[in-house]
Parts: sequence; structure tokens; C-alpha cells
Amino acid sequence: MWTVRLTDAQRDALQLLLRAQGEVGPALAGAIDSLQLARWDPLPDAELPWDTVAALAALQGIGEADVVWDMAAGGRMPVRAVKRAA
Repeated sequence: MWTVRLTDAQRDALQLLLRAQGEVGPALAGAIDSLQLARWDPLPDAELPWDTVAALAALQGIGEADVVWDMAAGGRMPVRAVKRAA
């Protein structure tokens, strides 16, 4: 998979270049459609509690990637039991 960051002007120029090819076949049509939908969202990078991920992986005998996968699928992070004073 390739990832390319384009400004809006660069994306528009690439669309025009593809359309200027004359007869647009299915591959170019798909590329043009993809460019119309493509926008770079300036979202912050994801941050995970890596200490917890590593600990959970060690406890379960699995890799950190599996823990991240479980977290992404909606798995809950274990919460330590807190003793309450009566």
C-alpha cells in the first residue's frame, strides 16, 4: 500500500492530468474517484498506554499487536480493584 500526502492543489492537478488522458478506462476512472474522495485529515497520532499493552501481552502470553487488535475491537482494559474504606 502506498501513502501520499498531496495538497488540495496537487490533488486537483493530478485529477486534471488523469482526465486529460482522453478515454478513461476502469483503472483511471477508479483513480479519479479515489482522488475525489481523498483528503488528508490532520488528526493527531494515536497514543496507546504501551506499558499496559506490554503487561497485558506478557500476562496472556501473546504479542503486543494482538493486545492492540483486541483493544481496537472494543476489548476493555482491565481495571484494578480498588479497596474502599467502609
